[in-house]
Amino acid sequence: QVQLVESGGGLVQAGGSLRLSCAASGRTFSSNAMGWFRQAPGKEREFVAAISWSGSTFYADSVKGRFTVSRDNYKNTVYLQMTSLKPEDTAVYSCAADRTNWYSGDYSLRGTYEYWGQGTQVTVSS
Repeated sequence: QVQLVESGGGLVQAGGSLRLSCAASGRTFSSNAMGWFRQAPGKEREFVAAISWSGSTFYADSVKGRFTVSRDNYKNTVYLQMTSLKPEDTAVYSCAADRTNWYSGDYSLRGTYEYWGQGTQVTVSS
């Protein structure tokens, strides 16, 4: 059974940093795209960042230059380093994994991913 478990969320002041982790189990994802999405209260889930199977990275405009997505295939884990956090970054952050090996397409779409974690809360105070 595939599981994605996020960790690293918490409460941080504006301008601060957090590093989220997403550990996968049940299968390896070294040949698959991994993504991060977030959902703020009363809003739709939105794309944050993604990393392809080849290591290419993609970001939403709102986080470009502040967030960095990376992966460690040996640990079957993907990370989201978040810096210069703003109150509007407050949300539940979830990681997602694509089931299709060597997928190349639109990584910002929720439908690209078949596996989802439960999410971790990130709260940025002003």
